[in-house]
Amino acid sequence: MDGDIGLWCELAPAGRTSRPALFLDRDGVIIADTGYVGRAEDLRMLEGVAAAIGRCNALEVPVVVVTNQSGIARSLYDWDGFHAVQAEVAAHLAAAGAHLDAVLACAYHGDGRGPLQVGNHPWRKPNPGMLLAAARGMNLDLARSWIVGDRAHDLAAGAAAGLCGGTLVAADEREQQTALALANSRFIVEIAASSAAAIAAVADCGRCAP
Repeated sequence: MDGDIGLWCELAPAGRTSRPALFLDRDGVIIADTGYVGRAEDLRMLEGVAAAIGRCNALEVPVVVVTNQSGIARSLYDWDGFHAVQAEVAAHLAAAGAHLDAVLACAYHGDGRGPLQVGNHPWRKPNPGMLLAAARGMNLDLARSWIVGDRAHDLAAGAAAGLCGGTLVAADEREQQTALALANSRFIVEIAASSAAAIAAVADCGRCAP
C-alpha cells in the first residue's frame, strides 16, 4: 500500500537511466473483465497475454499495471481480495516466464462509501496520477511509453501523462470513437482485436525500446 487507504503501489527499483515503459490496464487486458474481480478463484487470464508480457520482459521493457478498482470503494471486496487476485496473476505469469514490474491501483470512486467516496481522485483514470507516480518512482520516460487498455479512459490517462500512444482492445464502436478522438500529433491511437496482439505489437514494433 502507499500509506493511503484508497491506493495500492508496488514498484520495482528505479533504473539508473530513464527508460520507456508499457502500461497495462488489468481487467479486460490481462484478465477477463467479469465484473469486480475480487477473488482469486474468479480470475481468468486472457489467452496469449502472459507470453506477450514475457516478450516485453525479455526486451527489458518495464511492464506496469495501472488499474481502477472501484469495487473496493463499493465494498464488493477489499484490498486483501485485490492482493489475492494479484498473487494469482503473478503465478500465471511466472508459469509462462513472465512478470510485472509494477502494480498501481486506485479504489476511489464517486459512488464509494466513507472516505473512499472521491469522484475525481488524481490517480483514478482518466486522470494520469498512477502513471505519473510510476514514472517518478521508477525513472520512466513517459514520452516514449505506451498504454494498452480496453476503455477510452485508459488511453485518456496515457495522453494526459504525455505518453506517445496507446492501443484500445476489444472495445465497442462508441469506445473506439472516443479513443480515436484522443489522437493528435503527440499521441498515437491504435485499435487491436486482442490485448495479446496489442502487447506483442509493442515488442515487435520496437515501441518502448530501452
